[in-house]
This record gives sequence, structure tokens and C-alpha cells, in this order.
Amino acid sequence: MCGIVGFTNTNSGSKSVIGEMMELIRHRGPDAEGKYVDDDIALGHRRLSIIDISSQGDQPIFNEDRSMVIVFNGEIYNYKEIREKLVEAGHKFSTNTDTEVLIHGYEEYGEKLLNMLRGMFSFLIWDKNKKELFGARDFFGIKPMYYAHMGDTFMFGSEIKSFLAHPDFKKELNTSVLETYLTFQYSPTFDTFFKNVYKLPPAHYFKLKDGHMTIKRYWDVHFDADNDPDLDKWVERISDTFKNSVEAHKIADVEVGSFLSSGVDSSYVAAVADVDKTFTVGFGSDEKYNEIGWAKDFSEAIGKENTSKVISADEYWDSLSKIQYHMDEPLADPAAVALYFVCNIASERLKVVLSGEGADEIFGGYNVYSDPNGTFYDRLPRPVKRGIGKVAAKLPQKRGINFFVRKGRDVEERFIGNAYMFTPEQRKKLLKIKTSAPDPMSVTKPFYKNVKDKDDVTKMQYLDLHLWMAGDILLKADKMSMANSLELRVPFLDKEIMSLAEKIPTKYRVTHDKGTAETKYITKYAMRLAAKKDTPSRTAKTAAKKKLGFPVPIRVWLKEEKYYNIVKDTFESESSKMFFDTDILMKLLDDHRNSKADNSRKIWTVYIFLVWYKVYFENNGKY
Repeated sequence: MCGIVGFTNTNSGSKSVIGEMMELIRHRGPDAEGKYVDDDIALGHRRLSIIDISSQGDQPIFNEDRSMVIVFNGEIYNYKEIREKLVEAGHKFSTNTDTEVLIHGYEEYGEKLLNMLRGMFSFLIWDKNKKELFGARDFFGIKPMYYAHMGDTFMFGSEIKSFLAHPDFKKELNTSVLETYLTFQYSPTFDTFFKNVYKLPPAHYFKLKDGHMTIKRYWDVHFDADNDPDLDKWVERISDTFKNSVEAHKIADVEVGSFLSSGVDSSYVAAVADVDKTFTVGFGSDEKYNEIGWAKDFSEAIGKENTSKVISADEYWDSLSKIQYHMDEPLADPAAVALYFVCNIASERLKVVLSGEGADEIFGGYNVYSDPNGTFYDRLPRPVKRGIGKVAAKLPQKRGINFFVRKGRDVEERFIGNAYMFTPEQRKKLLKIKTSAPDPMSVTKPFYKNVKDKDDVTKMQYLDLHLWMAGDILLKADKMSMANSLELRVPFLDKEIMSLAEKIPTKYRVTHDKGTAETKYITKYAMRLAAKKDTPSRTAKTAAKKKLGFPVPIRVWLKEEKYYNIVKDTFESESSKMFFDTDILMKLLDDHRNSKADNSRKIWTVYIFLVWYKVYFENNGKY
């Protein structure tokens, strides 16, 4: 795992500039560094040694005649198979790295190489002869890539913070993204919070030549259910494919460990991977927020060593500035901090860890996926539900009334992902500034269009795979692990697993538990059965355990005097007054403290933005 940076339009000071940019991402690769600078481009690399840990693996790496040079962040799990084909084709290798396979593979296959890869990646190849830059990002967006056009300079890298060291970088807040963030709790579009800085979308590549950039998608998810195999056959296929993926994700020249919460995803990974060490964090002694006892029992049952940490409230709050610095953009997911701490304790013992991200999106694991068919009311004709919904929308908002409003809308009108903080109307009232932010439905519309003929559960999964997973789940996974110089691997997010999951019928993803009198849905149904099959009998109850995933007691803390006052002071700060109606903010905070409403997630969304803004715009990138 590594960090990459670079820019075009070099000058006499470029070696110094690229060095400063590399220093800002030292945490991504503390083991080694390398740079390449010519009259056209500067490339920098920080290395965390995982495969071919000798200096042979240091980057940048060249092809045979040094006409091409590459910097790469990630891991290619099938690089040995591709290497064999390239050797047969006449390519000469000087290292045993997956990086060199990429550059020779691009020579041989061009952009067709991308669909041959199995792994997580973000890489750039400079062709000296063509004066062309090629860049690509992996299928799911596990590894990040940012870019910016600033005047005549094109800059790119694993983290936006590296751009701060470039003299051409102009730091401006993108207020439209702020407004969108208030709804999603993360930045869902390919714009970022920095004006003129963009994310390369997952499963896309770009070419840059003569200052002209073209971007193309090379892969996508295609749900197409196969109803012939029965449930037992699907369980068997999931089991076999997952075991294969875990073995591929364990390839390394260093020790590999595993995260462990009380949910089925991480437990399945830990049990199948057969690693020696697992890692867990929790808060206090309340089992709602602390899974350590369960994780230790599970680890003992599978014969592994568990390392854990109880995070105090003060530790959590004191870390927020550092967390948002490493995140690059504000992310209001409270679990990001828990992930930082579990990465921290793991990094003290090893360099590589497996985690369970992606299982919910791929196999249908979120509780909200039961919503389309969750009640008898859902079986009423659509015109009836829409009519009732329109009437209910005119009544005073209450929980029971909101049920009919929500059910009166199509999934495309009500579902934007796992978080929906402020409605467009609420955020307009809250913001003092005017922006050109898109409506949430215009953000999700292009994705829904691609699955317009699918059932609602599949539509929701497809949307989450493209927005929520890349913008929230994988963002925090990459940034929190790399902040601790730890490589995090996600065996559920494998092309072979996705190819299988695309075929699984919806009824085997989310199903009704016929053993109960009330309507109760089981999510990730077929995957849970596979996990139960592959998990030792003493621990098999995991497959039915309610998902927690390092939960955080934010709603509790916000009612406590100390933390209430911390947020209050921030909400009443001059920075806050620039952007927000502080009277509305204080009402949200006070109503929450007085238990009139649970406003914790809305409060947290605004508070985290203000923490991030202070780091990058008031403290100039210092925490």
C-alpha cells in the first residue's frame, strides 16, 4: 500500500515541490520514497512495503527501455498469473512486484489490462514518447485518486492535502458540495469540497495529452438474476467464491490480521482467513456500544489472539481534528473515528488487515432493503399508496404520518442511500449562503436510470454500490487505515464475488422469516447461511446476530454538559455564522439535549464540517 502524487508543467523547482507533496502523505508509505522528474512531469511515491519488501519494489518503476514510468497505490492479487502471460509475450522483468506487471501489462494490452486485474488499485503511467498520462482507479473505488487543473498545471494524487504544497494550487471552498453534504453526510458527486479538485470515479480511467483529458468507464455492476439454482446451490457457490477471494487477499510477504466486530461480515472474514490476530474497539461497558467481550469469545472459539481497546469519550472527541485532516473532506459518519482507533491498535502489531466492508452492498445486508416489502401496506396498489401519501404530506409531520408519506413515493423519490440528513428545504433554511447545489434526486437519477427495470431492492443496492460505498464506507476505510500506515484489504469487494452476487435472486438476498408470526425480514440471507456453514459450530450464532459494527454513542454524549458545550461553542463561532443560521443550529442542539427529538446525526453533520473547515481553512491544513 502506498501514496502517489504528481503534476505536469514542471520547472526548475519541481524536485523540491514534489518532495514537499510526498512529505504530506508520508503516513501512506513510511518505508521508502521515490520520485521521477523530467521536463514534462513530476511523479512521487511513498511506499508501505507489503510485496517484494526489498528495495527492488521501490517506485517509480520503468519498462525495459525506460520509455514508460509508473507510480501505483494498491495490490493486484492475480499479478503472478498475468506476469506469466507477459513473460511468454517477451517482456523482461527486473522485480517481483505487482507494480511492474501493471506497466508491462499496459504496454501489451493498453486499457484492456484493467478488466484482467483482480485487486484494488489507483495508478498512473507516463508515456514519454507519446507525452501521454494514463490513470485508472479500481472497480469499487477502494483506492482514491484526486486531480485538479490549476492554470496550466494538472496535479494528481492519493490525497488532496498533497496539493497544498504546490505553488499553483488555489484553495477555495466549494459551497455547492457543502449543501449536498448536508443531505448525504458525505460528498456524493465527483466534485470535492475544494473548488476545481475532483475525484476520478471508481471503475474509470483517464488519458491526458496536450492538456486535454478524456475519462471513460471500463466496468460496471450488472444485476441479472439466475433463478435456476436453488438456495443450497447459491450458498455453496458463495462459500467457494468467498474462500477463494480470502486466499487471494492474504497474498503478502508480511503478516496479515483481521478486524472483528460482532457482525457476520467481519466474523466470516476472520473465521475463513485463519489469521493469527484479530482487533476490536468499543465504548464504555454498555453492550450497545461495546462488542469487545463478544469479539474475545469469538476469537477464542476460532483459536486466535484478540487485541482490543476501549475508547474513552475524551479520546474520541480529542481525535476529531486529526481524523478530519486525514479524511481530506468532511465525513460525518461517527464510525470513522472508531475505525481510526482499531486501525491504530492493529498497526502496532502488523502491516496488513482484512475487513468486512462491501458485504452489505453486494449481498443485500442493510435493514432498509426490507423497506420495499416490509409491511402489508406495501402490497396495496401503487395509485392508492400515492394518493394516501399526498394527503399525509399535508398533515403535521409526525412519525406515523411520515410512514404514509414515505410509502406514497417510489423508491427513486425517497431513497438516496443509508443516510438522509437534511431535506433540500431544511438545508436551504439552515444555510445563509446561496449555492448551485443539485437536488438529491438529480444526484441519484443517473444511477437509478441504469436499473430502471429492476426490483426496488436491487435498485437500492445498485445506488449504494455507486454512492454510499465509495463516498462513505471506502473513503473512511482507506483514509483511516493509511493514517496509521496500515493496509486494509476487503475480500468481499472482489470482482469474482460481485460476478456471483449479480446473479443471486432478490429472494435470497432479502427474505421473509417464515418462522415468525410478524413480518420480519432477514438480510444477506444466502450469505448468512454460507457464513453459518463455514463458521465453527460454537460461533455459528454470529450469522443471525444483529449488525452493530463499532457503534458510537454520539446521541448520548451530546446530552452531556461537556460535549454539549463543545458543540455549542462551535455552533456559535464566527465560522459557523458565515455559513449557517445559528439559531436553527442551537434549536437542534437544545431540542436534542432536552429529549424533544433525536437530532444527533444532523448536529454531527454540521459539527464535523466546522471541525474540518477549521483544519483546512483557518489552520491552513494543520490540526
